[in-house]
Amino acid sequence: MPKISNKGINMPASPIRKLTPFADKAKKEGKKIYHLNIGQPDIETPEVMLNALKNIDFKVWAYTPSEGTASYRSKLAEYYNKLNYNVEPTDILVTNGGSEAITIAMQACLNPGEEIIIPEPFYANYNGFACSSDIVVKPIMSYIDNGFALPPIAEFEKLITEKTKAIAICNPNNPTGYLYSREELDALKELCLKHDLYLFSDEAYREFCYDGRAFISPMHLDDLEENVVVLDTVSKRYSACGARIGCLITKNKELYQVALKFAQARLSPSLEGQIAGEAAVDTPDSYFEAVSKEYTARRNTLVEGLNAMEGVFCPNPGGAFYVVAKLPIDNADVFCQWMLEEFAYESETVMMAPATGFYSSSDAGKNEVRLAYVLNQQDLKKALTCLQKALEVYPGRVS
Repeated sequence: MPKISNKGINMPASPIRKLTPFADKAKKEGKKIYHLNIGQPDIETPEVMLNALKNIDFKVWAYTPSEGTASYRSKLAEYYNKLNYNVEPTDILVTNGGSEAITIAMQACLNPGEEIIIPEPFYANYNGFACSSDIVVKPIMSYIDNGFALPPIAEFEKLITEKTKAIAICNPNNPTGYLYSREELDALKELCLKHDLYLFSDEAYREFCYDGRAFISPMHLDDLEENVVVLDTVSKRYSACGARIGCLITKNKELYQVALKFAQARLSPSLEGQIAGEAAVDTPDSYFEAVSKEYTARRNTLVEGLNAMEGVFCPNPGGAFYVVAKLPIDNADVFCQWMLEEFAYESETVMMAPATGFYSSSDAGKNEVRLAYVLNQQDLKKALTCLQKALEVYPGRVS
């Protein structure tokens, strides 16, 4: 029998999706499941985006340019320049989702065996992207006790070697919801300049910042043009996860040309996704204002409900739509599976993502879970009731 590749064997399973078979079985048994495991918003996609799809009128469903259509990239530049990014359409490479943008960035910037430093916990698929790109993730621990703030720069310095090529951040962060400050980004800027490193900035949740706090991008920092790579997607901003359209943005012309070669190798991003994405740029501000208000209320409901439970601690995130909570449990992977297989309260249960999958360090996050507040407040309250009842009877509860 032919052997599977080492890369295939080492490819990590998604902590977000690996419990799906247990959820499917629970549904067949008649349980209602509150899905807090995945960042699939229930917010409606903007009407202007859906209308663009409904009104598509072409005779041939053709390839588009590998870098994306000129009209979409021009429209994207218009969007980013309202945010003071000062970019040209020629700085933007359209990708099949944010996932491809991240993979292309890793492959274009790092050689096999070179290293990228990422504060953890981090988006679980970074491990998978790094594995497929033959690069090494060097995690640097952030802690729930201070809300997962950026680790001290001195801790970054300890990890930097001749193999270090880049630092990656997600801002606001998935899975923690932490929103990086101007001071933290300035510190990263000085570090990247000092050691000549790329700074990857995953900005999928840019629009979701709460309590009047401002979003700061590395694109807003002076003297960092050759180092910054912004990675973005329409998935979360417009509640359009199935569109699979993202982009890579860099003012580094040499890097752009290399990234374009990877884009050419996969031919092109989808035509219909770009049509919808182009229309989405005209989404009125009122849409985002309403969404932000709704997510703020959901966040408050979830965080307050979690912290009201005995033995539970959950920081209040500044952005995105996730929280990481510490629970009085022995093993998050076991607990999350137990919730689906063995527990129900009034025929309902909750699906969560074990936080272990968002860490690269072994044994980290064993008593933590990630929850996405992508359900309405009534469902969140029911999910909280289920969770509280589960914690009261879970065999592996710890004090």
